[in-house]
Amino acid sequence: MAQQIEVSDLTAYYGSHKAVEGITMTIEPRTVTALIGPSGCGKSTFLRTLNRMHEVVPGARVEGKVRLGDEDIYAPDADPVSVRRTIGMVFQRPNPFPTMSIFDNVAAGLRLNGRIPRSELEGIVEESLKGANLWHEVKDRLHKPGASLSGGQQQRLCIARAIAVRPQVLLMDEPCSALDPISTLAIEDLIGELKREYTIVIVTHNMQQAARVSDKTAFFNLAGPGRPGRLIEMDDTRKIFTNPSVKATEDYITGRFG
Repeated sequence: MAQQIEVSDLTAYYGSHKAVEGITMTIEPRTVTALIGPSGCGKSTFLRTLNRMHEVVPGARVEGKVRLGDEDIYAPDADPVSVRRTIGMVFQRPNPFPTMSIFDNVAAGLRLNGRIPRSELEGIVEESLKGANLWHEVKDRLHKPGASLSGGQQQRLCIARAIAVRPQVLLMDEPCSALDPISTLAIEDLIGELKREYTIVIVTHNMQQAARVSDKTAFFNLAGPGRPGRLIEMDDTRKIFTNPSVKATEDYITGRFG
């Protein structure tokens, strides 16, 4: 079941470098939230703090709180592996496991959780591929390599892999930036369907995409040269794109900078 994410005064570091500072926001369940802003302002770093992928980088750390429902994902007893299972992630470039079949790519995360009867595994793989709008394209070649698919299909395969473990949240870091326009449209349509079940947070540099797919938009910007990224404004997407409260937001959206 999708749950709300509450971020309180979050600051992320790479060693002594402060990448983002003082982020506070609420991400509602079963919505799409787009993170926009110029390159280097900390959007992807912030996204990775939401499922503790940030700390995979040596020397990286976080201050502040991220709560998923009633759970503090940075509590001392919180298991990062469990957090990443609950809060799935889809990356910028499709990254299917190249030596694995389409079937095994989707089943990979499930198998990490322990032995599952083959019949149950087959059912979840089919359900996940259907959820990613890929089943009818691959049902007759499930044992072909995942890398044999087109770029857009590979990205949907990665989405199927992410939802197979039944997460509550899906994080997407520029999931369409390596795709052609037709594949991009397929992913955007899929995002609209997935939000019925999942809370989705997407980083995108494409303003039209943010306007098309998201319910809320959060604008990030640097506090100044060499300074950390900050959340400047977050509101309903329609308001952000038609009547933002902060001039810097308007300047970015209209292309005056960034």
